[in-house]
Amino acid sequence: MDIKLFATVFATIFLAELGDKTQLATLLFAAREGSNLLAVFVAASAALIAASAIAVLAGGVISNYIDPKYLSYIAGVAFILVGAWTIWQA
Repeated sequence: MDIKLFATVFATIFLAELGDKTQLATLLFAAREGSNLLAVFVAASAALIAASAIAVLAGGVISNYIDPKYLSYIAGVAFILVGAWTIWQA
């Protein structure tokens, strides 16, 4: 396993997930009276694993047709557009 790649992906995804809708939704489920915290944790973890698996598989397939460098450009532009739209809506 490439430890540098692992650390980079972990740090990036961890920071991106802090305070996002997924974390807030999980927090709300865990805060409900009588919630089984283990069930909330396992379900949220399984959902994140499934979403990540889809992203990895899609990235692997798409990279066969589009140069990963261009995918980075597309993702960067998409993030900028979403950020600008969010600011505009605020």
